[in-house]
Amino acid sequence: MSQPIIVVERLTKRVKDSTGELTILQDIDFALMPRESVAIVGASGSGKSTLLGIIAGLDTPSEGTVRLAGQDLFALDEDARAAVRAEKVGFVFQSFQLMGNLTALENVMLPLELQGRRDARKAAGEMLHRVGLGERLHHYPKVLSGGEQQRVALARAFVVQPALLLADEPTGSLDFATGEKVMDLMFELNRERGTTLVLVTHDRQIAARCDRQIRLEAGRVVPMEPSEVALP
Repeated sequence: MSQPIIVVERLTKRVKDSTGELTILQDIDFALMPRESVAIVGASGSGKSTLLGIIAGLDTPSEGTVRLAGQDLFALDEDARAAVRAEKVGFVFQSFQLMGNLTALENVMLPLELQGRRDARKAAGEMLHRVGLGERLHHYPKVLSGGEQQRVALARAFVVQPALLLADEPTGSLDFATGEKVMDLMFELNRERGTTLVLVTHDRQIAARCDRQIRLEAGRVVPMEPSEVALP
């Protein structure tokens, strides 16, 4: 039987501000199996993006652990966590996070080059063809539409064949029709590549496409209402 790709145990995050200590996340527990998809939902300020950042090892918890493919992320130093991310994790952001001085092809090549892959150009080109941008390889982000930029970001995320894909409001900067096409592509790629998907979204229809949902309220996991699990 396969083992979980992600295990989150008693995860708590506190920060201090001018008013004292603020608890952002409290006693979060869940596990995700390979190929599973989960939507993290909740109101703004409920801790969704903080949770995503900790799962990625970009932020550190006050208490608790995150194990990625059996490795305790926070038993590693920052350089070792970065190495794990480069090997096992892909990212898709609302704001695309493309390098403006690089072409679409060069943006997708970048994570492969950081891995020392000799076939970076070939693999990146093939991935851009897969997302429908075979004619846009040498275009810079500024001349691409929002939907095209997000497809470049998807290609960059999936080209390293990550075990885990983290997506933070991936359609937040797109109109409805473009967002639908981008999400169709993301779920197709997720099935094709066998990736585990963790998706932060406010969109109930997108959340309902995932295998399950985790709802946060004031930093705690709370049960989903039946009306929230089903499509409206």
